[in-house]
Amino acid sequence: MKSFFKDKRVLVTGACGTVGRELVRQLLDNFLVCELFFLEDCFADVDNVSFFLADVRDRDKISRKMKHMDIVFHTAAFKHVILCERSPFEAVQTNILGIQNIINGAIENHVQRVLFTSSDKAVNPTNVMGASKLMGERLMAAANSNSREGGPIFTSTRFGNVLGSRGSVIPIFQEQIRGGGPVTLTDPAMTRFIMSLKEAIQLVIESAGEALGGEVFITKMSAIRIKDLAEVMIRELAPGYGLSPEDIEIIHIGNKPGEKMYEELMNEEEIRRAWELKKYFVLMPAWGGIYRHVDYQYSNVVNKTVIKPYNSANHSPLSPGELAEFLHTHKLLQ
Repeated sequence: MKSFFKDKRVLVTGACGTVGRELVRQLLDNFLVCELFFLEDCFADVDNVSFFLADVRDRDKISRKMKHMDIVFHTAAFKHVILCERSPFEAVQTNILGIQNIINGAIENHVQRVLFTSSDKAVNPTNVMGASKLMGERLMAAANSNSREGGPIFTSTRFGNVLGSRGSVIPIFQEQIRGGGPVTLTDPAMTRFIMSLKEAIQLVIESAGEALGGEVFITKMSAIRIKDLAEVMIRELAPGYGLSPEDIEIIHIGNKPGEKMYEELMNEEEIRRAWELKKYFVLMPAWGGIYRHVDYQYSNVVNKTVIKPYNSANHSPLSPGELAEFLHTHKLLQ
């Protein structure tokens, strides 16, 4: 995979976000711990990287920054569900119109390929953020469908909960445990997929090399019960704070508006055009290309037929012991 990026100019939008920051780190094989204001100093000794401030809503500036770029990873987005609900048009301008600006800039500057990082919330969306992510996927597919021979390859990748990222439940539970509880749980029956940030970005980078255009790559993930996560974290973390796990209460606060009981990464409609690969599922575009034919052939094809939706309710969750091992292996309890 390193050979694929050799001598390539790569643009990453949203470099200060959780996904974008780790993507930059892995692409540079370095370590990034700072915000945009300090990025120049962090990489002062790296002569093949530069950072700039721009808004994906600014079509002209985005297009100028894409000049001479070979590959674009688009991770910039409004991702906070409640804030997007309260300000839906702000979400539209960034998460939908911003993506169209990326597409236009890529076409104008003859970029080789563009990869958009989507979300599980794009599947049967119940909120503004999810709907905007679904529109992002459709815009990418449409751009690829309308792309002529030699034009950019547009593709998307979709994954679920990245544990330890900003907004994930782990730092919330950790602070509640540190304070002696209670730990707030929406519903004890709720399930989710999980993946470490490092794993997620490795698959994003790999899918960029696999992409043929118009498809959506869906990462395979382990399922957990949120109740198990709370209990394991209490057991593992409480003694380190001088607390007894038995003294930390778990309370049920009920589901938030638009919150699903299980996490969906592929729905009933999508399985009809899905293939299973070793590390992913891949959704073929619903419509073929208008100006160019794509011969969809991938390495490590497991099955060209998928028989059931891919959601966390359809998979056996990790046991508490397996979950604890996962958290320690990926250093998520530090």
